[in-house]
Amino acid sequence: MPVARPSRFLAASFLWSLFIGCAPTDLLAAPAHAASVKHATKAARPQPPADLLNAVEGLGQSFKGEVGISVRDLDEGWTVAFNAERMLPQQSVSKLWVAIAVMDAVDRGKLSLSDPVTVKKSDLTVFHQPIRSLVTKAGYRTTVGKLLELAMTRSANSCNDVLLWKVGGPQAIRAMLKRKGLDDVGFGPGERKLQAKTAGLAWRPEWAGGWGFLKARAAMPFAARSRALKRYLADPYDGASANGVTFGLMRLKQGKLLSARSTRHLLGLMRASRTGPQRLRSGLRKGWTLAHKTGTGQELGNLATGYNDVGILVSPDGHRYAVAVMIASTRLPIPARMRLMGNVTRAIVRTD
Repeated sequence: MPVARPSRFLAASFLWSLFIGCAPTDLLAAPAHAASVKHATKAARPQPPADLLNAVEGLGQSFKGEVGISVRDLDEGWTVAFNAERMLPQQSVSKLWVAIAVMDAVDRGKLSLSDPVTVKKSDLTVFHQPIRSLVTKAGYRTTVGKLLELAMTRSANSCNDVLLWKVGGPQAIRAMLKRKGLDDVGFGPGERKLQAKTAGLAWRPEWAGGWGFLKARAAMPFAARSRALKRYLADPYDGASANGVTFGLMRLKQGKLLSARSTRHLLGLMRASRTGPQRLRSGLRKGWTLAHKTGTGQELGNLATGYNDVGILVSPDGHRYAVAVMIASTRLPIPARMRLMGNVTRAIVRTD
């Protein structure tokens, strides 16, 4: 399981933070004060706008649930953060790291986006699977590039899982993250095992496609599911910190993770994403762009988990920000969660 470690970018930085100890339920951890993270250099860099610092703190403090927020200015070097060092559930945000591993394999000549792939029924996973109806007994013939497009623009779980095993499985993703210096980003056991374990189940091959899993989950006692979900929230199997995610986004945008061509391709897919239009994207003004990846975890009763949106905001004049809003757990309805994300974007736009 991922273990939180200090990020490399904090090695020569100073961080102001205060933490408070109130939580609405035993599944919702206490929020922290916003912090500005500054990198020490010979010449002092500009400090983050006070209005943005105050806005992020206010949004984080007033949110009923646990949330991590990180806003990183890629041009000036400062970071504004709220509860941004704690490892939180990624859910489908982790598709970003699979995509980077795929494009890294393309850069190294190990894969091509035009490589043919046959998706079999046994490759199907759970939840959102746009290709499920296309997979016949003979399988569904497609390409690496098409699977990547569906994984990143429509958050297609089975497409992502096929690509995950194409590049070597979870261990290969963890090795890639380590090799590229993304220390505060973990990676789980793959879609099927992650979702089964989060629900308190052990994955069975006959559940491929999702219906068997959903029936087994529905038959679980509420108390057993609650204990399993509590374990997941306490130590997420796919955990990452909000600061770790924005550090990875910064490295991607700066071209330090992939070749220039692969970077352009992946960011283009992220800009074309059709998921979460009312999350971070809802706060955009004319001329701003967002390349992003969403994540949505399981719910139990009125408790929602792993409701996320992370991405790269670019202003009309080219000013770049990496942003992560990761809602680990909350009992608030979807509109309130989306409103928080849109308000983070609006705060950035307003203070740019």
